[in-house]
Amino acid sequence: MKTVSLTKSKTAKLLAVGFFASIALLAFSGDLLPRPVEAQTNETDDPAVWGKRFPMHYADYQKTVDQARTRYGGSEAVQVAPKESDPRSVVAQSRLDEDPRLKIMWDGYAFAVDFREERGHAFMLDDQTYTDRQKVAKQPGTCINCHASVYLAYKKLGDGDIFKGFDAINKMPYADARKEVSHPVSCIDCHDASTMKLRVSRPAFINGMKAYKASQGIADYDVNRDASRAEMRSYVCGQCHVEYYFKGESKTLTYPWSRGLKVDNMLAYYDEVGHKDWTHKQSGANVLKAQHPEFEMFSQGPHARAGVSCVDCHMPKKTGPAKITDHHVRSPLLMVEQSCNTCHKVDAAEMKDRAETIQTRTFNARNLAMDALLDLINQIKAAKDSGRSDAELAEARDFQRKAQFYLDFVEAENSMGFHAPQESARILGESMNFSRFGLMSLSGVKPVKPFAPVKK
Repeated sequence: MKTVSLTKSKTAKLLAVGFFASIALLAFSGDLLPRPVEAQTNETDDPAVWGKRFPMHYADYQKTVDQARTRYGGSEAVQVAPKESDPRSVVAQSRLDEDPRLKIMWDGYAFAVDFREERGHAFMLDDQTYTDRQKVAKQPGTCINCHASVYLAYKKLGDGDIFKGFDAINKMPYADARKEVSHPVSCIDCHDASTMKLRVSRPAFINGMKAYKASQGIADYDVNRDASRAEMRSYVCGQCHVEYYFKGESKTLTYPWSRGLKVDNMLAYYDEVGHKDWTHKQSGANVLKAQHPEFEMFSQGPHARAGVSCVDCHMPKKTGPAKITDHHVRSPLLMVEQSCNTCHKVDAAEMKDRAETIQTRTFNARNLAMDALLDLINQIKAAKDSGRSDAELAEARDFQRKAQFYLDFVEAENSMGFHAPQESARILGESMNFSRFGLMSLSGVKPVKPFAPVKK
């Protein structure tokens, strides 16, 4: 065997070549650029500045303006002409026109006036700023927490303390809070600018997760200290894709997780604190409006149990000049091969068909629950108009509150049942049963022996 002998000078030259080759490769992949750009990212919520250091990630982020609709919506919508009165106004199609029953379910609430199909992250701030809901309700600054890049606004208003800044924004009128932000969700909301590690920047999620962990017997939980990297790949999304309410006079954004993450737990919490979102205009029931609980529903599903994160499916790895996480955040059904086929070795068309089968079954059950709820609302209204007292209607109204929240929990969750198929089916079944109980209450009939479900 021939022995290769290297002199010290040759060894030094090879090491030098290897070192500079590594530097060039890192710079080319966007993972290393001069310090002035890195310093800039510490101080800005402008994704374009981050894009100087991470051009491929930024190019993907810019694609969230794309409009590509899946069968049951998702995070994209079909674009229609903007309102002539304001070219910046919401341009997605109306969900109220698609299903007028929603106007009855939400009668007396701002969502009955304007509710549009969801669009990509690039539109999240404009879609809230220019919705007609702003015209019929005095929305608080709390709304801005999940529709804008707010981390630097927190720091500014709280003199470096994001919790104090969070409190300040919650107390503002929406118009004032809107002046404090400039961009939709941005890089700094999910990444530590110094290390690029994922981190949670929303105090509401930090507080909510602490309350949830306490309900599981885990004291003093700090999500940024205690969460694993795999968990963080869902938690950064869960900062906003959650159920919430505005607590107290300060309108503090609060996630109702102190009893758990299931819809049953949250209803029990709301009942305990006596919260209502509004009084239904037709029935007089004190009702609740569920808000995009993707994180909670996903947590009950098979993918979460298997250790899959939100990022794995909605931001899968992609190859190119370098292998990166795709920041064109969108429905996995628009990229089945990248999102699903990395784990499921099944034809992409078959995978999409399986997903849409789950969604179609959920959609059909949702329609049955919606019809049952509207029957109950109509019957309560008729009973009220005929002179029945509030005391006589109290039980039926409480069943409406339950039926409506359970139905809306699935309606507002943007996967049409896919995140947790069995849980979604259970919730819709419970909703129909609550509507049935409400109708029985109006007629004076009591169940012989109400079914007591087995708890798991």
